[in-house]
Amino acid sequence: MSDKPPLLLGLARLIDSFNAGFGKACAWLTLFLVLGTAIVVILRYGFGIGATALQEAVLYGHALVFMGAAAWVLQRNGHVRVDIFYQAFSAKRKALVDSLGTLLFLLPVCLFLGWSSWDYVSNSWSTLEGSSESGGLKFVYLQKSIILVLVVSLVLQGISDLIKFANILTGRLPAAEVKHG
Repeated sequence: MSDKPPLLLGLARLIDSFNAGFGKACAWLTLFLVLGTAIVVILRYGFGIGATALQEAVLYGHALVFMGAAAWVLQRNGHVRVDIFYQAFSAKRKALVDSLGTLLFLLPVCLFLGWSSWDYVSNSWSTLEGSSESGGLKFVYLQKSIILVLVVSLVLQGISDLIKFANILTGRLPAAEVKHG
């Protein structure tokens, strides 16, 4: 191992820290999802009262739980992987496979999703789109923006992972030093 500091590892750690913090915050929304859903059900079936705004807030929270925490899940290796061969690979071979997966799949899919959803989100922002339901939330444009939050956080995590994989492949960083979460 050389005396040089690992290439851009500070940037990777900053991205990891941001995605972990945001992902953990989004994960806490699951408590709101359970409580909010229970309250909506009790109000509707127990008292005959509709709670459209709360029901929509639960939908917003649901979107944030899954799309907001996606990069944190990727960071922690919690994504789906068919690892029949992968589990037996060396650290360098795993870094190579993961680099190729990031470059050939993750980043192109994120860029396509960002490109294809840009008009959808920007049109919603241009009108400050609100709920079509009476008593609904006035922030549909914010909910639609969660798609771009997903794209940006996954692209950043992909960049962080590529930095770590490059350091593993060049021998600047042992795979054991790459922390998840």
